Amino acid sequence: MPRSWTRVQRRPLIVATSNPGKLIEFRDLLADLPFDLHGLGELGAAPPEETGSSFLENALLKARHAAAAAAAAGFCGASALNVAALADDSGLEVDALGGAPGLLSARYAGKDAEASANNAKLLRALAGIPAERRRARYRCALVMLQGTGDTAPLIAEGVWEGCIIDVPRGSGGFGYDPYFLLPELRRTAAQLDPEEKNRLSHRGIALRALRDQWLARQRSHVPERQEARDGREARDGREARLRLARGRP
Repeated sequence: MPRSWTRVQRRPLIVATSNPGKLIEFRDLLADLPFDLHGLGELGAAPPEETGSSFLENALLKARHAAAAAAAAGFCGASALNVAALADDSGLEVDALGGAPGLLSARYAGKDAEASANNAKLLRALAGIPAERRRARYRCALVMLQGTGDTAPLIAEGVWEGCIIDVPRGSGGFGYDPYFLLPELRRTAAQLDPEEKNRLSHRGIALRALRDQWLARQRSHVPERQEARDGREARDGREARLRLARGRP
């Protein structure tokens, strides 16, 4: 962790997911920031209905829901203004299917469907479609709120190009990863080790962009904090001189 963060009070950061695979990726990619990451499941809160018409709309909806739920629960003793929340909405888009599964990626085979059922439906939909027409991509939208009243959330997006194969490869990752082939590597997302996947993936791209935005915002606030400290010191100095002029210690 950078030396500067050792003097920054750590804050809870609620990640709006109950997916343990996603939470591990978030923790790995944000490990050097002064946040303690917690999944939505730790609040005992149900996820909201994803009623947005885009990945970004759903990510914003989930981030606001997580921040409000954490504040209402007094999570980690944090006040409503100090509960940061991070949410992503992501999915698989297959060109030959008009962009499906898209927003329905996690529930392609129905509500609460397992990954195996989603993958089976995907393969049925692609039956008879040749490999050269199976171009696909993972897309991710990320939103980070600094608190329930944050009106200027950080937003980042990432895209990972690949194609869909019929026979699964690899045991890592989750979701559609065993069928998502990276032609230039001749491996699927499920065959990558975690470090390599974090470097290449849609979520890794988006998280690094969001992390850079957060760091830039922190740096931009340093002069403001220094100015406030200088102002306090100047005021204290004036008050001390006045007390001396009046013969008071």
